[in-house]
Amino acid sequence: MAENEIHVVMLPWSAFGHLIPFFKLSIALAKAGVHVSFISTPKNIQRLPKIPSNLAHLVHFVQLPLPSLDKEHLPEGAEATVDIPSEEIEFLKLAYDKLQHPVKQFVANQLPNWIICDFSPHWIVDIAQEFQVKLIFYSVFSAASMNIFAPSTRKFPVTPESLTVPPEWVTFPSSVAYRIHEAIPFCAGANDVNASGVRDYERMATVCCASKAVIFRSCYEIEGEYLNAFQKLVGKPVIPIGILPADSADREREIIDGSTSGKIFEWLDEQASKSVVFVGFGSELKLNKDQVFEIAYGIEESQLPFLWGLRKPSWATNDEDFLPVGFIERTSNRGVVCMGWIPQQEILAHPSIGGSLFHSGWGSVIETLQFGHNLVVLPFIIDQPLNARFLVEKGLAIEVKMTEDGSFTRNEIAKSLRQAMVLEEGKKLRINTGEAAAIVGNLKLHQDHYIAAFVQFLKNGS
Repeated sequence: MAENEIHVVMLPWSAFGHLIPFFKLSIALAKAGVHVSFISTPKNIQRLPKIPSNLAHLVHFVQLPLPSLDKEHLPEGAEATVDIPSEEIEFLKLAYDKLQHPVKQFVANQLPNWIICDFSPHWIVDIAQEFQVKLIFYSVFSAASMNIFAPSTRKFPVTPESLTVPPEWVTFPSSVAYRIHEAIPFCAGANDVNASGVRDYERMATVCCASKAVIFRSCYEIEGEYLNAFQKLVGKPVIPIGILPADSADREREIIDGSTSGKIFEWLDEQASKSVVFVGFGSELKLNKDQVFEIAYGIEESQLPFLWGLRKPSWATNDEDFLPVGFIERTSNRGVVCMGWIPQQEILAHPSIGGSLFHSGWGSVIETLQFGHNLVVLPFIIDQPLNARFLVEKGLAIEVKMTEDGSFTRNEIAKSLRQAMVLEEGKKLRINTGEAAAIVGNLKLHQDHYIAAFVQFLKNGS
């Protein structure tokens, strides 16, 4: 490695909602000439996108086998949250923490300039201090959400009531807060000591406090007030690294005659411009049968064209009972349900897609806003409700109304979809999302301005 070349180590948590943003940042830094070592487990690395050939000399995958636990705690081959039910994630954290020994050896051998890490590896703080390597905390959550999480400020135990109003350091009008039915399960997860022996809040607070800076996959044009508020709260540089939108060159339409992928695009090509709603709740969110069925009935009631990316739920006993009886037949003239993996980025970029019904995870928000979709959000867990409030506040989404216990109806799904896509009352939303797309999809802004400024920060070493 050249003497003046910056070497950065990436250390993400083993969930694809974290691995992908870390990978995208790795590629963006490599485009700016930064050498990146990306640490994860073999199976996780195999499931990441390929490194572009022109950057292969700058981005290196470092495969560290995940230390094993008893099989009753963590099944063989489970290396990410997507591989296990949510109740087993605490054991994945326990195994992940055992990576500290090979990570320490790697850092000792390489002595990188910086380590950019996730919330989870609290033990990296001691390693970084021992070898005098500077640390940066990369939040894959929005700045709006992190002002609510406030890992360096909130005291244990965190109370649900404290999360239902914007905190005092958010001094501008804000509606970003939990509702009580969302705050209660969030606090249970935040306050409980899991099998690893370390609370998630303690992990995040340890990393955040020890870091020289906090970086966000965000920009001032979208989240300026919340970025400034968080910087005042933590008293250290808070750096937006841009949205890291997908370059059209990075998206490949995988059309093979007779393949599911090919049939999807053939169908999309036949639909009117911006007429189709994409429905997708990702691979991590485990919806129960009542929720899936109510979403299905709502889509049907909306009478809108749709494409639904759906993974077979664990509660489905066969390939027939994961949707209401007759749903596919009744909607076949205007909709498609795709089971299993689909090329989501390319689908979202298709000109016939005009709206998205999704959970409002931050990565999905960015993906959908990039293409100017009309957003209908149905949030469930962690940061999703906070992102939903933020999007509604900015006039960029319609949130499906829920009852006080967190349930929702098909009628509210249908009403929200129609308002976003076709009704006159959704016209302002459609204008706003079009304007946001010009910002979120601006590759020059995010690579040449935000990434360039971050690289300069790395070079300055402070």
